[in-house]
Amino acid sequence: MIPTPRPLPQPTPTTLPFWQAAARGELLFQRCADCGHRHSIPRLFCTACLSERLEWLRASGLGRIYTYTINARASHPALKDRLPMAVAVITLDEGTRLMGEVVNPAGIAIGARVRVVFEPVAQDMALPRFELLPG
Repeated sequence: MIPTPRPLPQPTPTTLPFWQAAARGELLFQRCADCGHRHSIPRLFCTACLSERLEWLRASGLGRIYTYTINARASHPALKDRLPMAVAVITLDEGTRLMGEVVNPAGIAIGARVRVVFEPVAQDMALPRFELLPG
């Protein structure tokens, strides 16, 4: 039996810089050059002031768990071997929020410190995930 392939993101022109950086092991976010509003989801314009002058900045990759859930059911057959899976919303130190899997969820708690790690999933793609930091 051939295993079901894992679904992967399909980069668009808007999201391509984010995915290219992730493949290099870098986490990016956007900041509006006019009002300074920060976006974790790639956009064409600022949701605060509607400016189209968005710039890409490198995040430290550090943050805190804002909220999380433990999934006991796989959202896709290819993810069954990863159960139980912890999915969290992370508040990055830069102030934006990003959702991702926590790879070492033993001891997971709201407010716990995390850092980004990248899981290579294709030759030119890596997915940002997070690991709990000690303490």
